[in-house]
Amino acid sequence: MNDNLTRLSVNLNKIATLRNARGGDTPNVGLAAKYCQEYGAQGITIHPRPDERHIKYDDARMLRGIVKTEFNIEGYPDKTFIDLVLECQPDQVTLVPDSPEVLTSNCGWDTVANSEFLHEIIKEFKDNGIRTSIFIECDKLKIESAAKIGADRVELYTENYAKLFLNNKEKAVEPYTLAAKIALDSGLGVNAGHDLNLDNLEFFARSVKGLQEVSIGHALISDALYFGLENTVQQYLYQLERAKLHHLKNTK
Repeated sequence: MNDNLTRLSVNLNKIATLRNARGGDTPNVGLAAKYCQEYGAQGITIHPRPDERHIKYDDARMLRGIVKTEFNIEGYPDKTFIDLVLECQPDQVTLVPDSPEVLTSNCGWDTVANSEFLHEIIKEFKDNGIRTSIFIECDKLKIESAAKIGADRVELYTENYAKLFLNNKEKAVEPYTLAAKIALDSGLGVNAGHDLNLDNLEFFARSVKGLQEVSIGHALISDALYFGLENTVQQYLYQLERAKLHHLKNTK
């Protein structure tokens, strides 16, 4: 893959949330995945939780036959989740330290304290040919530990970046540029996600060297209510293309 190209993976959780609010199958999660791919998204992400309050386990099984780009399943690795991932065989599994009661992901893994636990899970996924990514904060020791326990990538938790962006975008992104460098130097790939949007995405993607993938759900699906799904996906892709052009310009 071109080092300057950051891929867009669309998280479909909010589509499922809207469906579940009314019951039935509208809006249709599978159709949304199909359209997002047709509109240019390079991946589809889902995050099934134990209470199935948005994505259901059967959604994951159904999407395996629909996702032709990259399929990323994220979640807390309890036995039910592990069994689901092994059944669906996604391209990537992203391990997130969610407790069942949280509304949305709100922290990264302590890969030092949980090294033995994560190592065994990562090994099982890798033995089945599934790339593993660890949801993590900008902490040197934890990133280096993620490499030691066998992860393929880290997903940088970007809520703090999004919060600080409007006040001082250079300061907001600095920990992430450093974290990405540490990850790359440790042999890890770099993903990112959480609260990235049309306002802050381009600056993040052009500032964080080696960024391979962003997973975006809430902001993208919210924007689609105003702009339409096709237009919105392409607006996000345009921000990533601007970041790519910036990298190319500055490497000549």
